[in-house]
Amino acid sequence: MSSVDAPAQPSSKPSISAEVAKELYRDMVLGREFEEMCAQMYYRGKMFGFVHLYSGQEAVSTGVIKGCLRKDDYICSTYRDHVHALSKGVAARKVMAELFGKRTGVCRGQGGSMHMFDAEHGLLGGYAFIGEGIPVGLGAAFSVAYRRNVLGEDGADQVSVNFFGDGTCNVGQFYESLNMASLYKLPCIFVVENNLWAIGMNHPRSTGPTLGDQEPWIYKKGPAFGMPGVRVDGMDVLKVREVALEAVERARRGEGPTLIEAETYRFRGHSLADPDELRSKEEKAKYAARDPIPQLKSFILDKGLATEEELRELEAGVAAEVEDSVTFAEASPKPDMSQLLENVFADPKGFGIAADGRYRYELPGFTAGTAEVS
Repeated sequence: MSSVDAPAQPSSKPSISAEVAKELYRDMVLGREFEEMCAQMYYRGKMFGFVHLYSGQEAVSTGVIKGCLRKDDYICSTYRDHVHALSKGVAARKVMAELFGKRTGVCRGQGGSMHMFDAEHGLLGGYAFIGEGIPVGLGAAFSVAYRRNVLGEDGADQVSVNFFGDGTCNVGQFYESLNMASLYKLPCIFVVENNLWAIGMNHPRSTGPTLGDQEPWIYKKGPAFGMPGVRVDGMDVLKVREVALEAVERARRGEGPTLIEAETYRFRGHSLADPDELRSKEEKAKYAARDPIPQLKSFILDKGLATEEELRELEAGVAAEVEDSVTFAEASPKPDMSQLLENVFADPKGFGIAADGRYRYELPGFTAGTAEVS
């Protein structure tokens, strides 16, 4: 696998079919429209807590997940997880309802923005603390390798993909997981979504240059652990897909992990509570000019893979889907108090349910600490 040291333009030849091109375009438009709707809903008081949007980074999620993975493959996300969930096939309705804290959400309203989880689609969670999802994704890859190599399950060829940011590459779990993945040749792919800013810390200020380079390349940490490392233009979905396909095929063949550094950029602040005053206007404008969505749209039109009318119809369908997700979320019921202790203890009767069948928090004196809980 070759390394890419500079952003590349889309290939001059159509490397994908019209069907795939439109699927990729639709997924990116869905991600963008969904996130921009989230901003509206947040400022209208429909969502609470921190909400971290993915706008600008869609080519990474779409290129890796929608362009390469199967439903039974696994992904682990970060607190910027809405679009990863959508790309993996989770319904927009369920994601939006979760953001609204409703019972019809993907986690029944108990996870919220940063903690999406869906076993059906192999979404192993969004994680609020940086790096904590990487060992989870690694564990999924280990289980696949164990089923294939020890239990002899021929169908065990799933791949596990970890998504995380540049700031995460300076925590211990990252290096420990690189080591274990390489040692056991696990079907694990590490995708660094390098948007240059770890909250308000610029990447070169927190990470030292690699192997004597002038820049702190992350992808070069892969070969140090015995795995391929590749840097790709994360604003170009076709380039991301090309690199991801090779990594996925390699993992399925049992040849081990790959580290991918995707250079990307978030168009909004770290979260919707961030005034975004640290990044310069010039830097923002530079990356806005490389917006992955109009870039793919131009490619599709130039190569005759779709017409303007077809893309407009596709965009209208996405807009309707996002609007429907909001309508669904607003009309959905809030979680009942009976959910409070569910999914917390393996056996809720051991702590949460009293002898009369009521939850212990319903007993007189519970909040004062005087309830009988023996």
